[in-house]
Amino acid sequence: SIAVTVPVTGLCSAVETKPPGLAIDDFRGVDGNFAPAIAIQADAFATQQLEGGAATDWESLSLDAFIEAIQMGGIVGMGGATFPAHVKLSVPDGVSIRHLLVNGAECEPYLTTDHRLMLERPEALLEGAEIMRRKLGAEETVIRVVPLKVKYPQGAEKMMIKSVFGVEVPAGQLPRDVGVNVNNVGTIVAIADYFLRGMPLIERVVTVAGPGVTYPSNLIVPLGTPVRDVVKFCGGLKAGTREIVMGGPMMGRPVASLDVPVLKGCSGVLVFTEKKTSRRKEYPCIRCGRCLEACPYFLNPSRLARLSKSRMFDEMKAYHVFDCVECGSCTFACPSNIPIVQLIRTAKDDLLTRREPAA
Repeated sequence: SIAVTVPVTGLCSAVETKPPGLAIDDFRGVDGNFAPAIAIQADAFATQQLEGGAATDWESLSLDAFIEAIQMGGIVGMGGATFPAHVKLSVPDGVSIRHLLVNGAECEPYLTTDHRLMLERPEALLEGAEIMRRKLGAEETVIRVVPLKVKYPQGAEKMMIKSVFGVEVPAGQLPRDVGVNVNNVGTIVAIADYFLRGMPLIERVVTVAGPGVTYPSNLIVPLGTPVRDVVKFCGGLKAGTREIVMGGPMMGRPVASLDVPVLKGCSGVLVFTEKKTSRRKEYPCIRCGRCLEACPYFLNPSRLARLSKSRMFDEMKAYHVFDCVECGSCTFACPSNIPIVQLIRTAKDDLLTRREPAA
């Protein structure tokens, strides 16, 4: 069972364990690579509430000033992709937003951060939604309980638009092109906290769960807290723990070290045992087509996987590899146990690292 959301106090808001003081150095990230970061020594008795945090008169701000304030508050998409929130407000000339769609459909197992936010902070959610609606000039805020078919990945914004409005976002286009702006409930609450309470995005709700964790919980975690301290706060790891995943079990990534930090896109820290992570033997593709049936974006995952195995990454752009949201449905459906989504992810990482434009 998942407990109610409680704040994590007394944890070190540091990227990695360091002696007292300040350090700017390269630290290991979730993917195992090193990147520049700041290590700080947190006050064990401090809270995250800012002293003298003042509300902002957001109504008097121009759209450009409002967008700049969103950037200064460090607010990004909290659903996991960390898409910059200010970009969604930068609507091109000639494009109008009719609907603000507030996304609270957590479709991955274990994760309940959005659920707890909607239950425990509905006032902040409504406040943030009204701020966004007014600044976008939207006609309607869709925050009502909309019955949706229980399926995965229902929380993907393009799928949600199709489910709620019956409108399909064409490949290569964005929700704004069909008059819809989609934001996660965590993003909306962060906007309310920043403009009404003067608190930038310096913490987030994280689900800590899985068969390998002692006390599953939803925690309010300061950004930068090492995963090691989060797990320790929940009673530590059980015997037989093999893998810790940051995010959900379908789209999350295994952490390279327990000292990696909780970042803005970390919706969950999932702890799995040997039984849950045992790798099944991989067999050759039998061209059964199950991955094509499972793909919510009508791609050809088996072809993309074969191209990735051959390291023909550039050729994958012609098959719309960047339309893949890495939901993992293809891998789950594959009877040959081929790690299709991991192969696609490897190709996308390579293409993005080389900064080549998507087709």
